[in-house]
Amino acid sequence: MEPIARADVAAFRDGGSAMANAIIDDSGIRIESERRRGRAAGINPTGRFEPVTRHVFDDGWSTIEDLPPFKTEVQTERPRTIITRNSSPDISFDRSINPYRGCEHGCVYCFARPTHSYMGMSPGLDFESKLFAKPDAAKLLDKELSKDGYQPRTIAIGTNTDPYQPIEKQFRIMREILEVLEARKHPVGIVTKSALVVRDIDILSRMAEQGLAKVALSVTTLDRMIARTMEPRAATPTRRLEAIRQLSDAGIPVGVMVAPIIPGLTDPEIERILDSARAAGATEAGYVILRLPLEVSPIFKDWLLRHYPDRYRHVMSLVRSMRDGKDYDSEWGKRMKGAGPYAWQIGRRFEITARKLGMNVKHHLRNDLFVAAEKRHEQLMLL
Repeated sequence: MEPIARADVAAFRDGGSAMANAIIDDSGIRIESERRRGRAAGINPTGRFEPVTRHVFDDGWSTIEDLPPFKTEVQTERPRTIITRNSSPDISFDRSINPYRGCEHGCVYCFARPTHSYMGMSPGLDFESKLFAKPDAAKLLDKELSKDGYQPRTIAIGTNTDPYQPIEKQFRIMREILEVLEARKHPVGIVTKSALVVRDIDILSRMAEQGLAKVALSVTTLDRMIARTMEPRAATPTRRLEAIRQLSDAGIPVGVMVAPIIPGLTDPEIERILDSARAAGATEAGYVILRLPLEVSPIFKDWLLRHYPDRYRHVMSLVRSMRDGKDYDSEWGKRMKGAGPYAWQIGRRFEITARKLGMNVKHHLRNDLFVAAEKRHEQLMLL
């Protein structure tokens, strides 16, 4: 977005972040704080596939004050298939399930935000408030697992949007998916920021006994103030650690994802997060460096200027030092961990701490227990 780009340039010149914020405020792209109360994104840019763009401005008729706040709306989506395949060389799974599109957690850094553009919506506030649920997910999953020749491998859930975001309390799609996976003895790995995952401990513990399930809680920061503005509707850091404890006590292999690590803001917490998660029962750990693809970059920059203007230049300088001078580098092998001296330092700190705490365990799930669908008896030929 042009105003964010101009603000970014201004932030690195005389006047700094104050001038940058003034540029964005004058552009009119920021949504009033009362309208976005409880949300992370401060802007709602038009999706990149739309032929026109929307701009809010005062036309003199005093209509801006009458605009309603952004409330969570849920639409039903009925896809033909539910298992998404990938061949990415730098991730550990080749299939995943996304019960929901969009995420009410509203994490400002979420790399899934640009996918809302495919729905003709904004990756900004629309991503957090205009959600899509897939109520037929469990039926579709059972159908796909019943196909001849299906070869079981761990299904990852929570790799795009969070399966335990607040609307899961109402729709219970994730629980229905787990019921299908348990019946078929199919392995599953879950990543979430929500303490709601403990609701399904009964299913997960039974699957874990057979080596079919593991869970990872994503902990970005232990600072409640940072978490409140950065991921406003996700569980607090304390509740995530308590969820780790409950899952571990139930015999479920549990890990922690320090993701994303934001250089100059949350990276000083790496050791504390790992130590706290280990004390709660986590035995596996992973991390991802902040990713700012496509529309995520201006949304994150605007957030950083609003909440931490004094750190803007430092954070963005470190980000670019790990991304070959850019906000993001999508090259395989670099997009998750970054490159350069600072990225190397973060990696070594993480590895040394995880090894010292005994968190370098890898829980491998079983594929050999899979129960294929019973074939229907063919009708005998009439004599």
